[in-house]
Parts: sequence; C-alpha cells; structure tokens
Amino acid sequence: MEIKPLGDRVVIKKLEAEEKTKSGIVLPGSAKEQPQMAEVMAVGPGGMVEGKEVKMELKKGDKVIFSKYSGTEVKLDGEEVTILRQSEVLAIVE
Repeated sequence: MEIKPLGDRVVIKKLEAEEKTKSGIVLPGSAKEQPQMAEVMAVGPGGMVEGKEVKMELKKGDKVIFSKYSGTEVKLDGEEVTILRQSEVLAIVE
C-alpha cells in the first residue's frame, strides 16, 4: 500500500535508536530514547495551506530531525510511520 500525504504534510519513518552508549553499555528497550531522526518516505504537494502559499522543501529520501512529540503515528503494511506537517521538521541532515 502506498500513502500520499495532502497539503504540507510529510510521511517519515523513524530511524532506529542506538542500542549501545558510546562507552559500550547495552541499553534495554525501555531505556532507549525515542529517535528524533527519520527518513522522509513521501511528501505532499504543498500549495495553499491556511491561506498561505507553502513551498515543499523536503523530498523523498531526506534524513531529517523532527520535533519530539509531533505528528501522528500510523501502521502501514506492518511498518510504523509518522505523518506530520513540514513545519514540524526542524532540520535536514546532510
């Protein structure tokens, strides 16, 4: 199944959290922080959103950092993805 976001929304897939600390300590699942880095899976067309012209700056495949508690999590073909507005993305990682 494919998902096509509307307006200024993007679909992201969170990257896995680190399982070890820098000093080599293995973290159990409950101690891992939620990752704030993700890969963009799909991008909406932009256009007029709430009376303002929105130009999409993200593209499929971009690695991004997003706000910690933003977006809506959805299960799609057994994978968890998050749908959020482009404005909730803080930066593109190059």
